[in-house]
Amino acid sequence: MIKPILMQGNEACIAGALAAGMDFFAGYPITPSTEIAELAAERLPARQGRFIQMEDEIASMGAIIGASLTGRKAMTATSGPGFSLKQENIGYAAITEVPCVVVNVQRAGPSTGIPTAPAQGDVMQARWGTHGDHPVIALSPSSVAETFDLTFRCFNLAERFRTPVILLLDEIVGHMREAIVLPAVETLELVHRLRPSGDPAKYIPYDAPLGASAPMADFGSGYPYHVTGLTHDREGFTTAKPSEVEFLIRRLASKIEMNLEEILQWEELQVEDADILLVAYGATARSARAAMKQARGKGIKVGLFRPMTIWPFPEEALRQVAIGKQVIVPEMNLGQLALEIERVVHKDITTVTQVDGEPLKPDKILAAIYNLAGTGKGV
Repeated sequence: MIKPILMQGNEACIAGALAAGMDFFAGYPITPSTEIAELAAERLPARQGRFIQMEDEIASMGAIIGASLTGRKAMTATSGPGFSLKQENIGYAAITEVPCVVVNVQRAGPSTGIPTAPAQGDVMQARWGTHGDHPVIALSPSSVAETFDLTFRCFNLAERFRTPVILLLDEIVGHMREAIVLPAVETLELVHRLRPSGDPAKYIPYDAPLGASAPMADFGSGYPYHVTGLTHDREGFTTAKPSEVEFLIRRLASKIEMNLEEILQWEELQVEDADILLVAYGATARSARAAMKQARGKGIKVGLFRPMTIWPFPEEALRQVAIGKQVIVPEMNLGQLALEIERVVHKDITTVTQVDGEPLKPDKILAAIYNLAGTGKGV
C-alpha cells in the first residue's frame, strides 16, 4: 500500500515537473516561490539535469528558452514583480513557438506589495502581460495534489502545442502542506514535442496549417533553422508581407482555439439543482466549496464551477451551467476574472473581492450567498 506523503505545494510543483521530464531549470529567488528553485537546485543534478541561478528574471526566462531550443524540457518559477519582468521573453517564446513552463506563485501587489501574502492579482497579466496577440495556456490548482497534476500537465501542453504554459499558483497553495499520494511515474502519460525525421535540407521549421505546429528540431541535431522574435515566414526568416504576417499570428492563436477540447479542464460540484452558482479558482475555490456546503446545510441550493484552465477560459461549459442561476465570483483581487465571467454568462454577477493580503474566507462568500437568497445569517 502506497503511503501518503506530507508535501508542500511548491514541493509538489517540482515533483510534478520532474515526473514530466524537466531537465533544466533557471530562476532567481523570490518569495513565495523560492522553494521551487531551491528544490530544483537540489534534485536536478541527481537526475543529470541542469539548474542555474540567473542574475534576474529576464535572464531566467531567456535561459529556459535557450535550453528548450536544444531539446530540454525547461521551467522557471517566480512571483510578483518577477512575473512582470518575464513578460517580454514570454512573448518571444510564443512567437518562436518554444515550449516551456512558467510558474507564478502569486502574491499581494502591485510592485513589491506584500511578498508573503496571498493574492490572485496576476490573472489578467497571465493572459495579456506581453504585448500583441499571442497564444496563452494558464492553469490554476487548488490543492497540493492538484499542483503536482497540473504542473505535469503544463509540460505536456507546452510540448504538444509548442507554446509557453503558465502555472498560476498562489501563496496559499504554494505554501500549504497536505498529505498526498504521488502516482507512479510509469503510469503517467508523457508528451514529447514532435521532431523532424526527414532530410535536414528540406526541413521547414514553421510549415504547419492553422491549428497545428510544425515538428521542432533540437539545435545541434543537424537541422539548422532561424529563430527570431520578428514576424517570420514558414522558413523562419523575417517578413513584413501582410499575408504571411496575418497567417502567422492567426496560426499561433488557432493552435489553442482549435484544440479547446484537448486543453480545457474544469470541475462542477452540485450544479444540477443549484439556484446560486459560485465560480472560483485556486485557493479561493477551497473557501467557496466550504461556503457551498454550509449554505446547503441551511437549505440554500448552491453549486460550484471551478476552472482549472484559466486561459483559455472554459466559457461554453460555464455558459451552460450558469443558465437560470445567480452567479457569485469570489477572488483575491478586485474582480479580474469576474469581467470575463460576466462577458460569458451575459448577465450581471455578484463579486466578492479581497485585496488586504489575507485569505478570502468562507464567511465572506456566505454573506453574499445569504444576500442573494434573501435571507439573513440566522437562517
